[in-house]
Parts: sequence; C-alpha cells; structure tokens
Amino acid sequence: MSLQGKVWRYGDNIDTDVIIPARYLNSFDPKELAEHCMVDIDESFAKNVQEGDIMVGGKNFGCGSSREHAPWALDDYGFRCIIAPSFADIFYNNCFKNGLLPLRMTESQVSRIFDDVKAFVGYELIIDLPEQVVRTTQGEVIGSFEIDAFRKNNLLNGLDEIGLTLQHADDIRAYEERRFRAEPWLQASLGH
Repeated sequence: MSLQGKVWRYGDNIDTDVIIPARYLNSFDPKELAEHCMVDIDESFAKNVQEGDIMVGGKNFGCGSSREHAPWALDDYGFRCIIAPSFADIFYNNCFKNGLLPLRMTESQVSRIFDDVKAFVGYELIIDLPEQVVRTTQGEVIGSFEIDAFRKNNLLNGLDEIGLTLQHADDIRAYEERRFRAEPWLQASLGH
C-alpha cells in the first residue's frame, strides 16, 4: 500500500478543536464533519483538499480533547496519512482505529518537508507502508518510520476492530452454541 498525495502543512499544537471545532460536533455524519475540518485556521481547506492528500504537522499534533471526531473528519476528506514529530496519545490511537496512518518522523525530516512545501507549489509525497519509507515523487527517500506490526497488518488489510473480530465469526458461533448447550437458561436472557 503506497500513498501519494499533496502535502498540507500545519504548525505545532494542532488540537482536535482546530481539526473539527466543537460547535460542529452536533453531528455524527462524517460528510458534515468534514465540511468544517480545519475551518478556523484555513478557510480554503474544504475547497482544495483531494482524496489521498497528506497532512504534515508540527509537534503535539492532535492535542486537546479525546474526541474521535477529529480523525473521522480527516478520514472523510480522504487523508490516509498524517506526519508529525509527535502526536497526542489518544489522537494517535484513534487514527489507527479509523484507518489513518499517523507517522512519527524526526523534527529535521518534518522541517525538510515544510521547506519543500514552501518551495514547490503542489508538493507531493509518497508513503510506502510495506517498506516503511517516505519518498519524494522523484524517488528520494526522506526517511523511514517505525510502525507496530499488528497495526501495519490492519492498515494493509483494511481491518478495524470489528473486522478483526469477524475474522473469528465461526469460532464465536461455535463457542455460543457450546455455551447455550451447557447453560440453556442463557438463551432466555437473550430473548431466544
């Protein structure tokens, strides 16, 4: 799974209320959330983002509240990768739960990307998840990244927590059948 997209650059401490302002959280509709993503710091964002674009931020990306709406909004725009030197822990974990790849790269690597974005209009990167490297469109490797093997597998195979569970559907059914035979009164509690 390689991703290629235009880079959107933001600074340090981009919090979840910047990603999706709280005043828009009265909806769980991902399309509606996405319409308001980054609106307070970049009004052109909604009009210009394309599927597959890559967000690059400074330190402490995703700080603020633990709301999962922030990765939802970014995902609905089509972002599949966010690069930063550091992430807030809850935001980082929520990204993986929603199919986003949060990449930690060094401050010098992120600074280099920032400089390239300033120098080249429409600057794009390639994220190679299987090889765990970030490249320019000319093939130059900017850096490598670490990712937990379990999370990497889930992203490569499009698995979320429900998808992981459903891989064991036959085992779950077999367990339930054994349990109902051993303790038939349980079926009554489930309305069977």
